[in-house]
Amino acid sequence: MERTRVFPSRRRLLKSAALAAGPYVLLPAPRVGAQPPSPDYPSATWEPATTANYTASHRPVTLLPDLVVIHVTQASYSTTLAVFQHPRKKVSAHYVVRSGDGHVAQCVRERDIAWHAGDWNHNLRSIGIEHEGWVDRPGYFTDVLYEQSARLTATVCARYGIPKDRTHIIGHYEVPGTDHTDPGPSWDWTRYLRLVNGA
Repeated sequence: MERTRVFPSRRRLLKSAALAAGPYVLLPAPRVGAQPPSPDYPSATWEPATTANYTASHRPVTLLPDLVVIHVTQASYSTTLAVFQHPRKKVSAHYVVRSGDGHVAQCVRERDIAWHAGDWNHNLRSIGIEHEGWVDRPGYFTDVLYEQSARLTATVCARYGIPKDRTHIIGHYEVPGTDHTDPGPSWDWTRYLRLVNGA
């Protein structure tokens, strides 16, 4: 005996489609011809952190950045971007540099205050640059990572008049009160500063 196949009713199909589309109905429609914001650093791609993970500001009008803080992610590039886009993580940096090819992503506008230093005063006055890798795995500090990061840092320093020296380009571990060790003992500061000053 052949079983009769039961198909969902039209009403049930429409109801399922409406439920699936529900969350998207609440989103504003994109403006015709709207473009994503262009990054402050022209070689970067825009990979925005959620607004829950940084403070909107009007730097440099209200406060000129005078430091660049160098970080190491302790995670992969893609994981770091996902963390910055997660509203409960409460962390971000202005930029992330990928190890394999030196690609730069901008996650927070330079005018805004990224939550990267663990110290509000240092967040207020700095640009934070994360580097894909781990402090105890120096293989992640590739030639191209150093070169592309140095170009980025040199550009930031030139834009804000930040001296290209170790007083103004610091590691996360140098922020007072931090328990972080990045970028770690394998980060070659002499080489990095030479590249920044030569960029």
